[in-house]
Amino acid sequence: MTTDLGRPSNRAADAEATAHERLRHQRDLLRPLGWAVIAVVTATAMTTPQTPNLRGGPAVVTFALAGYAATTAIAISGRFLDQPRAVQVAVIAVMGATGVGLVVLQPRGATGLAVGAAVWMAITRLPLTLGVVLAVALTLGQDVAALRGGATTAAVLAATLLNALLGLVAYVVSAARAAQNRTELLLAQLADAQDEQARAATLAERGRIAAELHDVLAHCLSGAAIQLQGARVLAARESAGAPVREAIERASNLVNDGLVNARAAVGALRGEPLPGVADLDRLVAGFRRNFGVPASLTVQGRPHPLGAETDLLLYRAAQEALTNIARYAPGVPAFVSLHYQSDRTCLTVRNQSSGPHASGSSIPAPPGLATVGGGHGLAGLSERLEPLGGSLHAGPRPDGWQVDVEVPA
Repeated sequence: MTTDLGRPSNRAADAEATAHERLRHQRDLLRPLGWAVIAVVTATAMTTPQTPNLRGGPAVVTFALAGYAATTAIAISGRFLDQPRAVQVAVIAVMGATGVGLVVLQPRGATGLAVGAAVWMAITRLPLTLGVVLAVALTLGQDVAALRGGATTAAVLAATLLNALLGLVAYVVSAARAAQNRTELLLAQLADAQDEQARAATLAERGRIAAELHDVLAHCLSGAAIQLQGARVLAARESAGAPVREAIERASNLVNDGLVNARAAVGALRGEPLPGVADLDRLVAGFRRNFGVPASLTVQGRPHPLGAETDLLLYRAAQEALTNIARYAPGVPAFVSLHYQSDRTCLTVRNQSSGPHASGSSIPAPPGLATVGGGHGLAGLSERLEPLGGSLHAGPRPDGWQVDVEVPA
């Protein structure tokens, strides 16, 4: 199972890592046995009489023993698993060849264990066909060396059966480990497939809900826009006062904005981008146009990317704070400030109550504000900010009211 970018899923990667770790653990358990084989072969080489008329004498035995011990030590080391396949084949081949050489030099000792260990390594570490070919070649070499050294047919047959048994056990162990690895990987892929199916079902349901919302809201708001257009014409015909015409115009703008916001909400259900701090300028301009709020926006610091939820909540906080200003202190200047810092981002929305439109002014709030804002209130926004490590504080100040939002960078 892969992600949309073609990389293995986390579960599959974890299954592969677990399989690799299990192989290392099994090798750690068998490593003492490998050292024991080296010790037994070394002791045999030092105490067993050599083949008569051997040229080189002890020097040849020492050379072969050193080669076997070195290659076996490499084969049982923890880093052997990370070596290229060609290196592994070469090490096991030299290990087996030196083992056969020890059988030639001392056929009556326990040097046959050296070849048996090489057979085990060939079956467990190499691809099956290559491992079997190498194991058979080493076993035949051992048999020929033993016969030339004067070993009996029964002894040669016993050594051959021992190698066959070691190879069979190695194959069973390797096959069982591979089967367990495949099972875990398949289970991981099945879990990924189930998650993908659940995501697909969720997206399908969200798409259905989005379509329903779009149909209902578009129908209602479009009808309201038509009615307001008729009211605008009627007001002009009846020579209605300026406040009436302004109220109709504001209501028409609100309906148009509602259509835009409804489409944005539907788009969010379909996975389209949600509003964020990049849309604050448009938000402030909308409040100036629709509610007569003399609002301004100031951005300080070097902008940096924010998380999707953080970006949305900053926008909703500014929207809710501006709505409260327009609702409870209409006509009062509002100031929105976004400050990017190295480790945090701060949003401040405040109103200035000094002047002709002080807080508590008798100027009525523009119509339509009951359904405008973030939709959750400042308290709800504060609760949503807490899990993200952010905070929201709102309260009076000497010349008005201020909302402060702070989120991690």
